[in-house]
Amino acid sequence: MQIKAEKEYPSLDGITEDYKTLRVISPAYAGGRGELTAVLQYVYQSILLERFGKKEMGKTVLSIAINEMHHLELLGTAITLLGAPPAFTACLPYPIGYYSASNVNYTKTPCEMIEADIAAESNAIADYRKILGCILNEPLKALIERIIEDEELHLAAFKSMKKELKKG
Repeated sequence: MQIKAEKEYPSLDGITEDYKTLRVISPAYAGGRGELTAVLQYVYQSILLERFGKKEMGKTVLSIAINEMHHLELLGTAITLLGAPPAFTACLPYPIGYYSASNVNYTKTPCEMIEADIAAESNAIADYRKILGCILNEPLKALIERIIEDEELHLAAFKSMKKELKKG
């Protein structure tokens, strides 16, 4: 199952200090529906899925978490170029409202987990598309567009898992 687009991630060269853009992308980094939430949620789920005997599904979810971690790193790097340290808050450049793991969906059944993941990926795609409409920086737009490609593959993977769970 493909969970990462084959195209390389674009260079972040050309991203310069810009606090308005910083505030627009910060929620995608460490907001309640951002990359940090996805990483934590998918790691949590991968562990439980393996315990439920869904070993391959757990491995796929962990692979998606690793891909989301790469998105987190790329956005964190962009945040530093935009002028703030990559603190885990959706309110950059202000060090307030730090990230809370209460954002993670802690459902405990495979079907509920995958449903939550489908919703999360759908929300991420919608959020990233909104971000594209609010930023002018071309290198950052290219990064967001590339991340959307991965998120669409994640959504397809979760939809495939949902079908698999319904069969068995």
